[in-house]
Amino acid sequence: MTIAPPRKRVGVLISGRGSNMVSLAEAAQAQGYPAEIALVISNIPDVAGLERAREFGIATATVDHRAFNRDREAFERAIDEVLRVNQIDLIVLAGFMRILTPWFVTRWEGRMINIHPSLLPLFKGTHTHRQALEAGVSEHGCSAHFVVPELDAGPVILQAKVPVLPGDDEETLAQRVLVEEHKLYPAALAEVASGRARLEGGAVIRG
Repeated sequence: MTIAPPRKRVGVLISGRGSNMVSLAEAAQAQGYPAEIALVISNIPDVAGLERAREFGIATATVDHRAFNRDREAFERAIDEVLRVNQIDLIVLAGFMRILTPWFVTRWEGRMINIHPSLLPLFKGTHTHRQALEAGVSEHGCSAHFVVPELDAGPVILQAKVPVLPGDDEETLAQRVLVEEHKLYPAALAEVASGRARLEGGAVIRG
């Protein structure tokens, strides 16, 4: 009888409603899924995502960035301590609205992933749906990627595409992309947690 390896303990960083966190928590309930959502941390107190995490029985914490007098590294060291105490193996960013310092990114290199609402390397930064519409592209989508110090520049693990339809505005396009995010992110986390995708030499290595 083969004994399954222990599931990776995942910490999710959020700043709001946590819809991607919910999709991960739901996926992690499946037998054989290689990760468990063990902790949800918000940088803003009392956001909806914290209550949703508690409904799943997930431990929660708040590290309010406003308490650190704009000292970003001190804020991140406080988060890092909570992650360490909770024995977290992997970090997932799910609507976490803070730009991380090189110190934190380097500390968690190869163990932190993000989802971005565009087909990277296209449309980095914010307002990606507006950027896509203004560029007149026929396809848009989302990308799950490893986090590196440069914003939205990490190697892509998985992507999902959606068509840009006549008459689309930012809201309709965003909703179509979000549906794909909720499927793509659990799949990408499973790839990383199982070791099927890993970061080596600035690239994603499979197998």
